[in-house]
Amino acid sequence: MPGSVKTNPVNWFEIPVLDLDRATRFYESVFGFAFTPETMGPYSLAFFPLTEGVPGATGALIKGGVYTPSRTGTILYFTVDDIDDILNRVNASGGKTVFPKKSIGKNGFIAQFDDTEGNRLALHSLK
Repeated sequence: MPGSVKTNPVNWFEIPVLDLDRATRFYESVFGFAFTPETMGPYSLAFFPLTEGVPGATGALIKGGVYTPSRTGTILYFTVDDIDDILNRVNASGGKTVFPKKSIGKNGFIAQFDDTEGNRLALHSLK
């Protein structure tokens, strides 16, 4: 039966990009991640880090085929320690704050930004 395994329902994401090098530089400078590049057939990818055996999803920046950046549709939230610091890095790295830090009560804070590729993404922090 679908959903019978006790786990989080999402385990992978892909962020469409137009310029993989530019996007990789953006995400590295904003979050400090080290990416692993790879080519799979007609697609170029840069994999986010993966730590096995811990909760959470990982994914990749991806260029090619049907992958088109978008400001509409599903919004991916990154968990961060300091939203203000990350938004400063977003803006300094060519992105743009589109929804400043806002309290969501006991669940912490959220914000949204556009990356260099035209995707809208979001941040979540408990402080």
